[in-house]
Amino acid sequence: MSDPVSWLMIESGWEVVDRDGDEVGKVEEIVGDTSLDIFNGLTIAVGLLKKGRYVAAEQIAEITDGEVRLALDQDEVERLGEYEEPPPSKRVLPE
Repeated sequence: MSDPVSWLMIESGWEVVDRDGDEVGKVEEIVGDTSLDIFNGLTIAVGLLKKGRYVAAEQIAEITDGEVRLALDQDEVERLGEYEEPPPSKRVLPE
């Protein structure tokens, strides 16, 4: 078994497995702010033509080199919502 690694090491294409070790997808996108070391979660590709599903950081059990293990089982992964990009933020300045 590999040693755990930081979320900052995760790369697109890494294998994503459920809590039983069965592959459920591949890392598509890492969601967070590297400059502030804030990890929000991942988008995982679950099928060729399907939209990515969002996995919150709290649902990730372990990150090792090349693999992300979820704290979810297969059924829970299938019920994850599709990832939707947040709208661009705007900075409002006083007049």
